Amino acid sequence: MYLTGRLPLLVALGVVPVVLLSLAGVDAWLAAAGWVVLCAAAALGDAAAAADPRQVTVKRRMPHRVLLGQPVLSEIIVRNGGTRTIRGLVRDAWQPTAGAPAERQTIELPAGEARAVGIPLLPRRRGELRSAFVVVRSDGPLRLAGRQARIDAPGAIRVLPPFTARRHLPSRLARLRELDGSTSVQVRGQGTEFDSLREYVRGDDVRSIDWRATARSTTTMLRTWRPERDRHVVIVIDTGRTAAARVGDGVRMDAAMEAALLLSALATRAGDHVHLLMFDRVIRARVTRVDGPGLLPALVDAMAPVEPQLIDTDWDAAFAQVRALTSRPSLVVLLTAQDAAEAARGFLGSLPALAQSAHVLVGAVTGDAEPLPERPDAADVYRAAAVERAAQDAAVVAAAIGRAGGEAIADTPDGLPPRIADRYLALKATGRL
Repeated sequence: MYLTGRLPLLVALGVVPVVLLSLAGVDAWLAAAGWVVLCAAAALGDAAAAADPRQVTVKRRMPHRVLLGQPVLSEIIVRNGGTRTIRGLVRDAWQPTAGAPAERQTIELPAGEARAVGIPLLPRRRGELRSAFVVVRSDGPLRLAGRQARIDAPGAIRVLPPFTARRHLPSRLARLRELDGSTSVQVRGQGTEFDSLREYVRGDDVRSIDWRATARSTTTMLRTWRPERDRHVVIVIDTGRTAAARVGDGVRMDAAMEAALLLSALATRAGDHVHLLMFDRVIRARVTRVDGPGLLPALVDAMAPVEPQLIDTDWDAAFAQVRALTSRPSLVVLLTAQDAAEAARGFLGSLPALAQSAHVLVGAVTGDAEPLPERPDAADVYRAAAVERAAQDAAVVAAAIGRAGGEAIADTPDGLPPRIADRYLALKATGRL
């Protein structure tokens, strides 16, 4: 049972008869008590006369997946299995991060019929969104009170990473086509594959002249090359405590996912094999042996439910998992945050063994440095000093990564994905991948 806003108004209206009865000589307290009892009896009778909401059945109709920040409509099909019309309210019990409206939906449901109620959602957090039940309220004839029932109707939507870095993909794919020889630009480098012959033009690298073909022709012939394919690219996303630090509007791990998705889309178009590992002390997500159009859906589906863990990452175990994914990785991209040399000792100690068998890129997300105001206070000065100290520590770690055989790349959440993609293309262009 529940009470509506009409009952307090009805009780308040009793002031008039109570005052009139008191003027007529009736005890005011007795009159007030009588009016309250009368209102309570009316409310109980109204609730008893309401249609039974327990006769309602609920089914759901909604997409299983949606991108973060993308509006989506969730529908519930409410069917009245009773013999009386239900007039009242319906509320779907989504968690707050689903972005469902706070207002309850009004419904009028005749006996034996069904109605579809649309619930607009705007997810504000990546992961699994769930609703376990639907609450149905049935008003009485006087709308003073009613009956309420909780109907179990579990439903879930997986909110996927938004992949906002996809805007950088067309320009990088154009550069990849140039490397592949689809345009007039031809690239030669150690470890590339022979593609075709063409006539020499001024400005070409004379080292690429094919003298045997030239001897058989009336013009000078030049060898053209294209980057090698079927390389193995392993992307490792650190899900330890440093991944939980907030940078900009999100956490570091969200920016790492954007970089991983952009690089994966580019690498799979280049004909390389992409492996993903999300790890701290155990495997949180793993995608391997998936190529072609199915790669990106598999990646975002695996990434969606993963959250940062407030524990230190076991890098020895992480690199062991990398070697288990493929015995011959050509490029390993470690998306982590090593802010201080003291805390990065375990990482730096394990890195040289991995760098001996593959080219290693270490990508880190940094925050934007805010300039000091014209008249800074003490808090502004301390904040600027902390930012400068963090930058110096990061430079020390980056230098240590270079000595260990890796290559460090640090940038803002928006800048890191294209920088890693550009470095991948540069390695392709020089024949190092």
